[in-house]
Amino acid sequence: MCTPLLITRQTVLRAGLALAAAPLLRYMPACAAAADVMEVVPGVFVHQGRYEVQSPENRGDIANAGFIVGSEAVAVIDTSGSAAMGSELRDAIRAVSDKPIKYVINTHMHPDHVLGNAAFKQDNPTFVGHYKLARALGTRAEGYITANKQMLGHEAFDGSEIVLPTLLIKEPTTLDLGDRTLLLEPQPTAHTDNDLIVTDTKTDTLFLGDLLFSVHVPTIDGSIKGWLTLLDEIGRRKAARVVPGHGPKTMELPQAIEPEQRYLAAIAADVRQLIAEGKTLAEATKTAGFSEEDAWKLFDQYHVRNVTAAFAELEWE
Repeated sequence: MCTPLLITRQTVLRAGLALAAAPLLRYMPACAAAADVMEVVPGVFVHQGRYEVQSPENRGDIANAGFIVGSEAVAVIDTSGSAAMGSELRDAIRAVSDKPIKYVINTHMHPDHVLGNAAFKQDNPTFVGHYKLARALGTRAEGYITANKQMLGHEAFDGSEIVLPTLLIKEPTTLDLGDRTLLLEPQPTAHTDNDLIVTDTKTDTLFLGDLLFSVHVPTIDGSIKGWLTLLDEIGRRKAARVVPGHGPKTMELPQAIEPEQRYLAAIAADVRQLIAEGKTLAEATKTAGFSEEDAWKLFDQYHVRNVTAAFAELEWE
């Protein structure tokens, strides 16, 4: 069990560290395996996941997670990839606020964003997601549990479970945390068929979930055409900052989405050309999108699957 430590600027200065490298407020667990949570703007905290696949060593800590503190309540946005990591996120919340954890919001269905939900059941929050999230998790629960238990191992996976949402978002919806409002917007099929954008309207901070990947290669589990269309729309938005599902704690539009747009567009263009030439899926997986190989981490782990998904969709245009 990690004991949360709260380190402020004053403490950092006393330790002789460079002020420029220090966040306004940083949570550091006592055990070295846990990563930090940073207050990126007043009341908005983000944990950055690792650029790795799930393993016993990282305990599923491969996606960004965060929380927002209002004057009356706290909302969690994604909970990482295991109950153990979710518990550490909860400890981080308790290090900065004793307000009730009223909402746990999942931006989409993938295990690296939802398996930490179990750590928050003790708070009796409302679990919130896209209106298609409950069905998506319900149909994949057994497979997700089996695969992630195998990848994480028994000890790291212990206590993890699929927790279904109880508040389903079908239209833009606001949640009140006290002196700050969250806007939840369900999206059409893109990264998945259950993507949700969460905006802290007080600071104009958008949590995009896996609609935005940076450094970590994007993964397609929905529609490449839908994703590219949605990215065009996101690129026209005005926001003070965005939080990706994988990547730095915060980024800025429209620059944040440009590498992802380039990657997905390269796959789409190459796959369409290969289909027009009568090439097979097997041939496409050897060449399509490989111009992007050096631009992303985990390319070898996910790229062929992305080409396969794109080919299956685009061959029926």
